[in-house]
Amino acid sequence: MENSEIIDKTKVFVKKELSLSEPGHDFWHAIRVLNLSKLIYEKEIMGDFLVIALASLLHDIADFKFSGDDSLGPEKAGSFLMSIDVSEPVVSHVKNIIRNVSFHKGKTDFVSDEFFIVQDADRLDAIGAIGIARAFSYGGFKGSEMYNPDIEPRLNMKMDEYKGYRGTTINHFYEKLLLLKDMMNTNTGYEIAEARHRFMLGFLSEFFSEFEGLK
Repeated sequence: MENSEIIDKTKVFVKKELSLSEPGHDFWHAIRVLNLSKLIYEKEIMGDFLVIALASLLHDIADFKFSGDDSLGPEKAGSFLMSIDVSEPVVSHVKNIIRNVSFHKGKTDFVSDEFFIVQDADRLDAIGAIGIARAFSYGGFKGSEMYNPDIEPRLNMKMDEYKGYRGTTINHFYEKLLLLKDMMNTNTGYEIAEARHRFMLGFLSEFFSEFEGLK
């Protein structure tokens, strides 16, 4: 099977599996991550694009925030890829990327060029205009307060704390989103992140001015 056919089959599978997903973690999130991964891959000239594409599409196939199980995503992705006869080394690599890509995992011993690209792409989709939209979409989905000045951001949370924590959406910028620029793996990822980071700072400045009734 040609790589393009494998990728197309994976898109069909992901679109079906994520058809009822929260909008910030849906099929279009997977497509945006794929597009960003492709951009970084073409700029950096590194990695195996089939692995990058499949991991981009499948990285949130069973996100722990919704499934409550860290192992479900890699296993579900692996089962699908094996069903369409993707080679075992590719399947194993994709599963490792999915297993380690999330912010809540923190630092990991697993490294590869493909992992670096997909992780940057996923993090880029969490910042900028899209990142702001996704943050408020997810906050609404979870029933979180938009902002409460009496609730301080919680920084440097451990994985178990992060999993069960539900703060305000604005605090999420300080707990995660504003940290992502300096966590990029590639030069291209960092360049894109700088612009998106500045956009978020401008948004927050405007938000607080409006919240205090200064505008």
